[in-house]
Amino acid sequence: MKLTALEIKQQQFEKSLRGYDVAEVQAYLSLISSEWEHMVGKMRELEAQIDKMDDKLRHYERVEEALHETLQTAKDSAEQKMSGAKKEAKNIIEKAEMEADSTIREANQQRQQIRQSILRLLDRREEIISGIRSYLDIASESLQQFSKDEASLFTLPKETIPEPSDMHTEPKKKKAESDIDPFDEEPTSKKPQSLDDILDELD
Repeated sequence: MKLTALEIKQQQFEKSLRGYDVAEVQAYLSLISSEWEHMVGKMRELEAQIDKMDDKLRHYERVEEALHETLQTAKDSAEQKMSGAKKEAKNIIEKAEMEADSTIREANQQRQQIRQSILRLLDRREEIISGIRSYLDIASESLQQFSKDEASLFTLPKETIPEPSDMHTEPKKKKAESDIDPFDEEPTSKKPQSLDDILDELD
């Protein structure tokens, strides 16, 4: 049962022969009612403060919960990004390794092709050198043969000139058969053939 200050102040007691002094009792009850009223006001203030503190506490709890959710979301997002970055890095590394392997294979193939081309060029060089050497050998043999035949081929026959005293008295004698030049087609009394004429006849 709750007591109010007014109920305490208006409380009545029965009188007896040897009872308490009524004035003192009334004064004391008045004092108690005042104190009680003050205590009730104080309690109400405290209850109001408690309600405010409860509201703040609930607010802070909601903020804490929101922060916790935000942190958890950020953590999950960071983990997802980290996982995605690791996967992407792995894919990039694998792609780079594949490209490197492909580049190495292509370089090896090009190296083999270049090597084969060099070998073919070396073989062709040997063929050309062999052909030039063969041509030079044939040309040298032809030159040597030509040098051997040159003296006899381009020697002009000797011309017989009669003595001045015999020019009007004796007829010209025929040349001996041994003195006849195979390149002479006209009598020896005519002008000897030139070198150009002999070459033309040979052609």
